[in-house]
Amino acid sequence: MSVVFRNLGVNGPLVHPIGIGAMSFSDFYGATNEAESHAILSAAIDAGVNHLDTANIYGMGQSETVIGSFLKKQGTRAQDFFTIASKGGIDRTSTDRPFNNDGDYLRAELDATLTRLGVEAIDLYYIHRRDQSVPLEDLIETLAGMITAGKIKAFGFSEIAPTTLRAAAALHPVAALQSEYSLSTRGVELGNMQATQELGAAMVAFSPVGRGLLTDKPHTADLIENMPFLKINPRFNEPNLSANIDATKPFRAFAADMGMAASTLACAWLLHQADHVLPIPGTRSVDHFRELVKAAEVALTPSDLAEIDAILPLGWAFGDRYSTSQWNGVERYC
Repeated sequence: MSVVFRNLGVNGPLVHPIGIGAMSFSDFYGATNEAESHAILSAAIDAGVNHLDTANIYGMGQSETVIGSFLKKQGTRAQDFFTIASKGGIDRTSTDRPFNNDGDYLRAELDATLTRLGVEAIDLYYIHRRDQSVPLEDLIETLAGMITAGKIKAFGFSEIAPTTLRAAAALHPVAALQSEYSLSTRGVELGNMQATQELGAAMVAFSPVGRGLLTDKPHTADLIENMPFLKINPRFNEPNLSANIDATKPFRAFAADMGMAASTLACAWLLHQADHVLPIPGTRSVDHFRELVKAAEVALTPSDLAEIDAILPLGWAFGDRYSTSQWNGVERYC
């Protein structure tokens, strides 16, 4: 099966169906280093994977800096190859205002992002979290101004409700919506999948392998102890962790019977949900990266999809996808 590239939004650039979630270029899921991240980026070029997704807060600039050093080392070959998306709007330096969508703040953050990446413009800029104190009209004006200034080519949103997406799109075309989406987290099917299809926006799916649950080697409790995010995440606390690992065993067995890794099958399932879905898994392993990329070459039959839904039906996961503090800033709509 040949790989068919997909648009990153209406009239947007064509990108490989599988992208790179560059949160893994920071220490979010455990210690990493520049060499590991550069190895992933080199493997991406070799595999034709050109969709690269990062954010200013991943490692407080670490992810963007690592990408920037790779682009500088590789030169125009890499700069012209990658379609780069980044995000702004979360302020980790403020205790009073953790989300900031003010124009001056976002413009300064974007300039810092461009400096770290070593580029004059990026293809897509997301509002990482909506700051409800800033009217949507003012925010769209800021983002449209960034396009006019030639610093971004399009914009999108992360973790917003379908109503917000439609309201934003009524003011200016929105290229993409980014939300958690996988066999273990399917909330986007209750409105955001439909809204993105209706508006022609890409549905960019982060954590497509369920933060490791949908892989052949789910995180164990001892590893999670060293992962601050998962350590407080309900799905990765006992008894939920053991229940989720047990629940996904048949999925791993089904993937093995099909001759592929569980992570390959998990991403292939996503690609079969709709043509505008773009998974962006993250990894620090080149071997695992190659497993993920193989998903773009997998053709699943209706029978395969029905079997997967029977193994992991809607609502199978134990525990909420976020803790109370992790829900902060995410627009809940169902």
